[in-house]
Formats: sequence, structure tokens, C-alpha cells
Amino acid sequence: MDGADARWLLCWCECLVVAARARSVDSPVVSVGLLGSTACGRAQTTMDVANPLHPIAVLIDELKSDQDDLRLKSVQSLGQIAAALGVERTRNELVPFITESCDDNDDILKGLACVLGTMVPHVGGADHAHTLLPPLESLCLVEDTAVRDAAIASLHTISDVLPPHMHSTHMFPLIKRLCDQDWFTSRVSAALAVPVAYVKAGSPQRQGYLDMFRKLCGDDTPMCRRAAAKALPQLVEAVGPGEPETLQQCVQMFEQLSTDDQDSVKLLCANVCVALANALSPPLVAEQLLPRALKIATDGSWRVRWSMANVLETLCTSMGKEITESKIAPIYKRLLEDSEPEVRGVAASKMSGVLALMGPSLIIDMFLPIVRIIIKDASDHVRVAMAGSVVGIAPVLGKDLTIEHMLPIFLQFLKDQNSDVRLNIISQLQNINTIVGVDLLSQSLLPAIVELAEDQQWRVRLSIIEYIPLLAGSLGVEFFNEKLSALCMTWLGDNVFSIREAAVRNLSRLTEVFGTEWSATNIVPKVMLLYGHSNYLFRMTALASIQSLAAVHGNEVLKNVILPLVLKATKDPVPNIRFNVAKTLQALAAKLDQEDVRTQVKPALSAMCADEDIDVKYFAQEALAAC
Repeated sequence: MDGADARWLLCWCECLVVAARARSVDSPVVSVGLLGSTACGRAQTTMDVANPLHPIAVLIDELKSDQDDLRLKSVQSLGQIAAALGVERTRNELVPFITESCDDNDDILKGLACVLGTMVPHVGGADHAHTLLPPLESLCLVEDTAVRDAAIASLHTISDVLPPHMHSTHMFPLIKRLCDQDWFTSRVSAALAVPVAYVKAGSPQRQGYLDMFRKLCGDDTPMCRRAAAKALPQLVEAVGPGEPETLQQCVQMFEQLSTDDQDSVKLLCANVCVALANALSPPLVAEQLLPRALKIATDGSWRVRWSMANVLETLCTSMGKEITESKIAPIYKRLLEDSEPEVRGVAASKMSGVLALMGPSLIIDMFLPIVRIIIKDASDHVRVAMAGSVVGIAPVLGKDLTIEHMLPIFLQFLKDQNSDVRLNIISQLQNINTIVGVDLLSQSLLPAIVELAEDQQWRVRLSIIEYIPLLAGSLGVEFFNEKLSALCMTWLGDNVFSIREAAVRNLSRLTEVFGTEWSATNIVPKVMLLYGHSNYLFRMTALASIQSLAAVHGNEVLKNVILPLVLKATKDPVPNIRFNVAKTLQALAAKLDQEDVRTQVKPALSAMCADEDIDVKYFAQEALAAC
């Protein structure tokens, strides 16, 4: 036995002695020895598995295991190990051991990085949280992005609880070391760590953080500049409007990054625009921010233009109506007319939010001509995005202007050859109805609904079924009975099970919209007729519909209309029908009077218990027991 094994074995014996003493005095405190290696595992074989220390001993041993899954399990249980060791031994033994073990596969290192953020109570609280920084610093150097991100998240957690006076002695030097390392991964981690550390830092350290961050914004490595661009919005939020001079330094960093020669850096500057718009005063926004935002929106790379289009709605909300109308409107118009469909698509999807901050005259003069062009756009994606957003213009224009200018656009979209375009308009019918009234839409609406209901793609049919209750509430009971009621019954016979299932749910939702009296007159009789179909699948769907309708109907309809048919179905020649009848009877029994259950339901189920089919017998017995 070498010296290391002897030492670990000695520590393990110490662990057993302390545990025995703890049990002898009925103490809940358990002390565990130092982290062991293979000797720990060998000593473990002589240990009584009933010993309360045994699970912790196993976890300690697995930290040094050759098997990845065992090491990962142990790493995820570091909190239990630390709780058993106590705060002093965790700080003095466990944390140094972890620091020396930061050379493992990426999955285990990621788990370790996540767990370290939860270890503050185990090292003695906020006053000792800095002892967790050394292993996190090592993890910030790892090449795998997921590991570094997890380490930064834990670093942020510790920074939040670390007392302010410890930031200058522990956190600031750590980030400074990361910033000065030669390998780019450490500088990437430093850029992501600065914003959170800045909040707790004192004045001298804050300027130091800004100097470090400025250096990272001009780093030779694109990955570092990209990390700086990603972190700059958080730094701007940490600085806030209360530090105007520091905010100007952030503006300068933004300008530097927005002129970067890498598209991957410039596209992240769109989010920086939003953060600065929230922090700067309106005059400074117009003077310093908007020219740079315009340059990003007109960049030669479509990905950069896409990034600006994606945040434009948020940017307009931050800047307000005046700046949106005077400065943002031309930018937005240009994005809607972009040569790339990806840019036009994301710009179109933001239309309702952007135009909500503009006046009706500007919308009609500048943007409706573009909408009329997009109706015929060659890209389905662009038309789908516009159809999903264009309805939001109606509340801004009001009823008269919507009827005059927007109604033809809505009707044009309803005639689009792409089913998703039509579906996006129909899904927002309720919003249109509150402004223009359904009478103006119904003439063109019905053909579009019928086409979607018969679309070859079953997912399109499924989508329109889900919108039917919403349409029913908007169209009214008379229009629904005349035009759409038969369509709902047709779906019950669809050759796709998911459609039949959705159609069954649709019946109960329609009952909730129009009431049980309407359902008893218009839906229940048709379901009863459906059961008489020769195809057993139709009869199965009828039973499923009965079960769904039973949940929303009262005792009278259940007893006089539904129950007689279900009792008749107990004699169906198809076993699958019969055992579904047993399930249906069980559901009905929960809503029927006890007398009806005793005199009608139970005798029927008792008879089915003698059925020749084993499945029918099983479900009948189960239903009878439930009754």
C-alpha cells in the first residue's frame, strides 16, 4: 500500500469512529473523512451498508471513479457531500479537490459548474462565498461553450451574494486575470462576467471594469468581440440613466462594435440599441443612437438587417410615438421592402406593434401600399407573417378607415393559395369582427373555411377545427347552424384519427359556446344518427362524442336520449365497440342518478362481464367496480 492509499484508509477509519461516536450520543451531526480514492472503495467493502454514512461514502468514492456516469452522479450530489463534511472541511478540502479536478469531460464539467452556484450555504454563507471562485475560474477557461456559460451563471450567483468589500479583493482580480489571459475563452468569459460584477463594485473598480470591457470590444479575436456585443446590453442596464458619463462610454463601445468587420458581431448590436434607447434621454437617442441604428438597418449583410427588424417593435416602444413617426418609419418601410425574404418576413411579423405607435394618415400613405404589394409576395413565409400581423392595424385606423382600406386586404388574404395565410386571418376573426362586424366578412369567409376544412394536409384541417368555437362565437348561432354545423359533423368521419378526436372535442366546446339546449337540438340527434352507420369507426366516434357531450349536458338529456343508445350499443357485434361502451357507461354513471345507475347501468355492465371477449369483460368489470 502506498502512502496516499494509507492516508485515505486512515481517514476512512477516522470517519467510522466519528460516526460511531455520533450515534452513541444520538447526535444528528455526522462527520465524514477526506475525499478518498481507490482505497476508500476498498475500505467501503468492509463497511456495514446500514451505516448512515454509506451513501455519502459511495458518492465520495465515485468522485474518483473511472466511469463517467458515476462521476457525474457524484458531482450532481456535491451538496450532500458538503453537508456531511461541514463548512470548514468543504472549504479546506472539498473545494481544493474540485479545483484540481477541473480536467474532465465536458458533461461532467458542465454539471460541476452548475452545482458550484448552489454551494454558497455549504461553504459558510456569503462571507466565505469567495472560496468557490477558484474552481469557477478554471471552468471559465474551458473550450466548451456550454461549460463556460454554466460557470458564468454560477459566477453571477456568487457575485450577487458576495459582500461589496470582497469584490475588490476577490472578484475584480479574477475578472482581470481572465481578461489578460492569452487564450480567447478566458476573455470571452471575462466579457460576460463584467456586467454583473459592475453592479456590486465600488467606484475605482467600476472604471476598471469599463476599461477591461473597452479593451475586449477591440479584441483581435472575433469571438471576444461577439461576447462583448452580447454582454453590452446588460452592462448598459447595470449603468443606467444615473451615470450619464459612463453611459457615454457605453455609447462609444456600441459605435465601435456596430462598425465591426464581422457580421456576427454587428447583428448583436441591435439588442444594444434597445438597451441604450431605454437608458438615454430622448434628445440623445435622436442625436447619437438613431443614425447608428439606421446604418445597422441598411447594412450590406441581410443577417444584420434581420437583427434590426427583429427588435424594431421593442425599439419603437422604448422611443415613443414622436420618434417612431419621424425617424423609425422610414427605416421600417425600407425593411418591409428589403430584397431578402427573411428580412421582409420578420419585418412584416412586427407590423401590428410598430404601426400601433403611428397615426392613421401615416399608415395609410406610407405602409398600406407596401401591404398591398406583400399580398402578392413570391415568398409564402412573408405572406404568412403579414397575415398574422396585419389585423393589428385595424384598431389604430378605426371602423370606417378599416372598412375602406383594410377590408379588401383581409379578403385578399382569405383567397390566398397558401392555407397558413388564410388560417392566420381566420384565427384573428374575433378582432376583425369587433371593428367591422361579421356581415362584411361572412361572404368571403365561408369559402375560405370550407377550403381549409377540406385541405389535403390533415394538420391544416386540425387547425381550422381548433378555431371553430372562436368563429362560432363571432358568427352567431344562426350563421353557424346554416353554414358550418354540417361541416363539424363531417369531421367526425375523417380518415385521420387526430381529426376525429379534435372533432369530438369541438362538439363539447360548441356546447359551451351556444348552450346545452342548442346542443340537445342540433348536435345530440346527429350523433345518435352517426351511431347507426355500418362502419364501426363511425360508431366508435359516436361513442367518443357521447362521452364528451355527457360532460356538459344535464341529467335529463343523459337519461332520456344518450343512455338508451349506449345500452343498445352493449350488443354491438364489434368487441372494440363493446368495451368502449363499458368505458362510456362508467363515465355516464358519474353523472346519472343513483337509481338509474342501479336499475340500468349496473345490470348492463353485469351482463357484459360474461362477454366472450376478454377485453370487454375486463373493462366491464372495471366499470362495474367504479360504479
